[in-house]
Amino acid sequence: MAQSIIQSARRIVIKVGSSLVTNDGKGLDLHALSRWAAEIARLRQQGKDVVLVSSGAIAEGVARLGWKEKPSAVHEKQAAAAVGQMGLCQAYESAFRAHGLNTAQVLLTHEDLSDRTRYLNARSTLLTLLNLGVVPIINENDTVVTAEIKFGDNDTLGALVTNLIEGDALIILTDQKGLFTADPRKDPAAKLVSEAEAGAPELEEMAGGAGSSVGTGGMLTKVLAAKRAARSGAATVIACGREADVLCRLAAGESIGTQLVAKTSPLAAKKQWIADHLQLKGRVTLDAGAVRALQQQGSSLLPIGVAAVDGEFLRGDVVSCIDESGQEIARGLINYGADETRRILRLPTDRIEAALGYIDEPELIHRDNLIIL
Repeated sequence: MAQSIIQSARRIVIKVGSSLVTNDGKGLDLHALSRWAAEIARLRQQGKDVVLVSSGAIAEGVARLGWKEKPSAVHEKQAAAAVGQMGLCQAYESAFRAHGLNTAQVLLTHEDLSDRTRYLNARSTLLTLLNLGVVPIINENDTVVTAEIKFGDNDTLGALVTNLIEGDALIILTDQKGLFTADPRKDPAAKLVSEAEAGAPELEEMAGGAGSSVGTGGMLTKVLAAKRAARSGAATVIACGREADVLCRLAAGESIGTQLVAKTSPLAAKKQWIADHLQLKGRVTLDAGAVRALQQQGSSLLPIGVAAVDGEFLRGDVVSCIDESGQEIARGLINYGADETRRILRLPTDRIEAALGYIDEPELIHRDNLIIL
């Protein structure tokens, strides 16, 4: 494995899972939080900007409320998150204050990142905090989100934050040593993958199955997070958080865990925002000619190449573009609502005005607002 990318990284997002900040899900492990604060303080001394994405609020809330196990009801999870987030912030504030560092709590929802204005506001806030030498501590706002609009896990949130601030690297700390060729708990011949290209299809085949019962993500979510982070040119390191001084050793260039490197050039900020949408309002099915035009010629999407429309969306929404087999090949900001799109599909551009009585744009999705996946 090559030297760790963390050594040269200037802006880093670090994600720590529930199993690394709690006592087996029974409240916060204050010693562990103090350890992360100490290591991050040393990274800050090296001139690195650090954003911490931390789980643990629900587990702490369950402990504070005296419950014996994590609830299944959404409203009870939200209540536990609200109670636990207080403890999580208090613990991190004390731990970082011991090293002379200020912290800031930032709670995000998918809507904060799917709305363009809120996305830019969140970005500005985080960059301002970093410029002030503050360590932002980010978690999903579990007190208000429901299953339908959740990020799903903090691995995904870590990748989205990496893209948001155009980070150089994402470190995902887990209770596993990294990505293996197979599940090492079941296959003794499984080997650690030291380095690979983020987004390589075989990685998703290697990853699978749930991880710790405390958290919500397994190794697959980490591989997919690395793929997402690579869109902004960021590398991802998946390493065991129980390794001594793991962050400082990575920053010194030591090879630990699995490093997934980004081979593609960073996407432009707007296209990156489009690609990062987790929930889409609808989709359009493209014929083979339209697929070729988008993938091979870098063309805009025209109504004539659209065979079908699904969902209800408005002008300016992000929609998915799929081929006739159902595979998503692109997504973009659409220039017409669902009803208008259904009326102009299969029509050449010069017939849009006759069909609708007006024409907003000659393209259904302009290539500047389109990202090929």
